[in-house]
Amino acid sequence: MKTLKVGGVPEHFNLPIHLCIEEGLFKAEEIEVEWVEFPGGTGAMNAALRNQDIDVAIILTEGIIRDIANGNPSKIIQNYVASPLIWGVHVAAESNFQSIDDLQGARPAISRYGSGSHVMAFIQAHQLGWDTSKLECVVVNNLDNAVKALQNGEADYFMWEHFTTKPLVDRGIFRWVADFPTPWSSFVFAASSKAYENKSQELSTFLKVVNAKTIIFKNIKGIDHTLAERYEQQLEDIEKWLALTQWSQQALPKAETEQVVNFLKQLNMVDINYYFE
Repeated sequence: MKTLKVGGVPEHFNLPIHLCIEEGLFKAEEIEVEWVEFPGGTGAMNAALRNQDIDVAIILTEGIIRDIANGNPSKIIQNYVASPLIWGVHVAAESNFQSIDDLQGARPAISRYGSGSHVMAFIQAHQLGWDTSKLECVVVNNLDNAVKALQNGEADYFMWEHFTTKPLVDRGIFRWVADFPTPWSSFVFAASSKAYENKSQELSTFLKVVNAKTIIFKNIKGIDHTLAERYEQQLEDIEKWLALTQWSQQALPKAETEQVVNFLKQLNMVDINYYFE
């Protein structure tokens, strides 16, 4: 039985994979799936894929496309969440910033360079007409350090998935300022180059099992309560999130890939002559 090391963030989007592991669905298909948690997000997973530390990542679409364009030999093997990611823009609860316009010229906290929080900070600034050359990012590595950075005045705002960050808003640690949805699918499956070459059958089986689970996921009895309990969310927030979220069992549309690449070219985050194959 071959093992697949699968990396992802500790967020509610990935519960389908956890259920497949817990229910023995992968083992029933003769593969062992080892879950590797990445609180640091996309940047950390990109590094792990490059280093062959994991076989598969459930990773932000724009983050992996940027890294592949910049030399990561990994391959996107399927779309995962077809609905947009809703990035919440947050400030410290006691901050003087009141609106998104107040944040022009302010310092975004990012998990690391090349992460979703980094890329989306630039995309948001670009769409709002801000001068992206003046964007001063502060690397914080993870959500816990983002809290400290904003509270200590080391950074001014932090973009992270709306519902993941909502408990911090409810507890009065962060204050929500605005939402910024991605113009494309949230998450994709990406395989390391070594796994893509040597574990093609296992990757195919992995996707088959996950796809069967995501097709029925919303209809699992009590899934809203399970999500709320596991991820310490308010039930009403989970219900909103489920209504907004759509899993995919298909390839990432080429038009979306081209859309991401075009955005990244405008922001000088990839070579202007780059073509995503």
